[in-house]
Amino acid sequence: MTESPSARPRALRATFDGEPIEAPAGASVAAALLASGRTSWRTTRGGAQRGLFCGIGVCFDCIVDIDGESGQRACMIPLAEGMKIAPAGSCAAGAHAAAEAAAGAAAEADGTPREGRA
Repeated sequence: MTESPSARPRALRATFDGEPIEAPAGASVAAALLASGRTSWRTTRGGAQRGLFCGIGVCFDCIVDIDGESGQRACMIPLAEGMKIAPAGSCAAGAHAAAEAAAGAAAEADGTPREGRA
């Protein structure tokens, strides 16, 4: 007996660090990352690679940033269409860079010297 195409779960599409990923509806973000060939998606401060470890939301090894919200456990979050997923800390780094750029632009606009400049 063959399975009809309508019986298969539809594929959801998202991105990880700007690259497309895809998984069946109902799959977790971690499952989608594994299906895309990734076994790790963040690095500890000491440089160790981390990805899925416990798979039940206890260990926090699989944390990622999802749609601008940091610290999300990839094993606990169902993949949703159009999700933007990034390695853990990407939201904070992006926000910090944007704040620095805005502060620099404001300082240049009003003639205030920036820190470290004469």
